[in-house]
Amino acid sequence: MIKSKVKSQKSKVKKITFLFVGLLFTFYFLLFTSFKAATYKIAKLKYNGGGDWYADRTALPNLISFCNQNLGTNIAAEDAIVEVGSSELFNYPFVFLTGHGNVVFTTQETQNLRKYLIGGGFLHIDDNYGLDKFIRTEMKKVFPELDFVELPPTHAIFHQKFNFPNGLPKIHEHDGKRPQAFALFYKGRMICFYDYECDLGNGWEDFGTYPEDTQAKRQEALKMGSNLIQYVLTQ
Repeated sequence: MIKSKVKSQKSKVKKITFLFVGLLFTFYFLLFTSFKAATYKIAKLKYNGGGDWYADRTALPNLISFCNQNLGTNIAAEDAIVEVGSSELFNYPFVFLTGHGNVVFTTQETQNLRKYLIGGGFLHIDDNYGLDKFIRTEMKKVFPELDFVELPPTHAIFHQKFNFPNGLPKIHEHDGKRPQAFALFYKGRMICFYDYECDLGNGWEDFGTYPEDTQAKRQEALKMGSNLIQYVLTQ
């Protein structure tokens, strides 16, 4: 009788132990698998010519964080830096070009950028003020057969997760001009988005970087940026 009770107690202890180990394994499995590796990175485009390609240092990390939180994307927290002519360019589905000054693409860089965009890549050009006259010339070298077209407020890029019924929002004031959104299309697919007199990148930076830009404007910029990311990943 005593032996039977001992065996019964031992059996219960084993069952409890197995149950505990199972629960512990499940806990750690869920814990570690919840931290998924990032599926991809986005990058800032480094170009020659003397322009400040490195401007808006905190812009992309802030946009990435906003997208991961609001769109459920899994983009690496830190952006990369990639040169126009590098083979590494093809590792990034979305690249960001900004600055205030001169931009120059060599023949090799022009060919590389064209191949990247035709092959499925996407370029967002952000005029940080003073970029327009340079970037238009260089992009014409990349796609001599294409012209920038202005996007109407009804375009799908303004109606993704967030709705912008009036089109591109005005984020940072320079000359009192209206903001304009331009795009290049290759065989029906948008391959380049260009914001002019808007300065989305300034709006993505850490709040307070530009005291004249309000928190409300910063949220507008981040929402429009996330629309860009969502559109690029789903078009």
